[in-house]
Parts: sequence; C-alpha cells; structure tokens
Amino acid sequence: MSEDDNNVEEYPTEIHDYLAAFEKSLGSVDEMLKTLMSVSRSELLQKLDPLEQAKLDLVSVYTLNSLFWVYLATQGINPKEHPVKQELERIRTYMNKVKEITDKKKASKLDKGAASRFVKNALWEPNAENAHTSKTSTKGKKRQ
Repeated sequence: MSEDDNNVEEYPTEIHDYLAAFEKSLGSVDEMLKTLMSVSRSELLQKLDPLEQAKLDLVSVYTLNSLFWVYLATQGINPKEHPVKQELERIRTYMNKVKEITDKKKASKLDKGAASRFVKNALWEPNAENAHTSKTSTKGKKRQ
C-alpha cells in the first residue's frame, strides 16, 4: 500500500466529488491570479477606462476578501462574526453602484424626434377633404 492509498482512506468517500471540485476551483483561482500578476498593475490600468478600472479594483478586492473568508473558515473561525463580512457587504454595495452606472450607459436613449413623429402619426386626424368641407360649412352658416 502506498502513502496515497492511505490518504484516500482518511476522508469519507461521499465527499470525494466535493473535494475534487474544490481542487479544480483552486486550480482555476491559481491560474487567474498568475495571469493577473503577470502584468504590472499600472500597465493594465492604462489600457482600461475609469469604469473598467473600478470594476477591476472591486473584483480584485472582493476576491481577496473572499479568499480570506475561506481561510478563516479553514481555521475554525466563524467568518460571519468577523469584520470581513462587513467588508464584503461594503464591496458589494460599490459593485452594485458600478453595475447601475453600466446599466445606465447601456440603456437606450429616447429619440425625441422619432417619438414625436410616432405620436403624431398615431393620432387620428381627419383627412383633408373632410376637414375642408367641415370648415366651409361652418363658415357659411350664421348663428341665429
């Protein structure tokens, strides 16, 4: 029996799938961090507009705080009772504000000219013949 066989026996087999998914997620995080760290921050920020810079900063700080949350949980500390919870909520608030700004930029603008033409054409107007005859018939009559 090798040492790996002994390690497999140390945890219940029911959680094997969860541990495999966790290991895969850790690999993804590691890969993303390596990609992010391969480019200098100033070089990266020069390529982005201010809104994209804010998004990058918020995602970065949220990720770090989330990893700290996981670290606390692995150390047996309840992260819900730690100040990191308030920090994550504060970051989420700012993420929602940035999302609102992004949504406002994506929202369609009202074309006032097109809207007025649409309303004007949608309203009923008497045709020219009816309008002409009704005007002349009322002009010729006098009130008594």
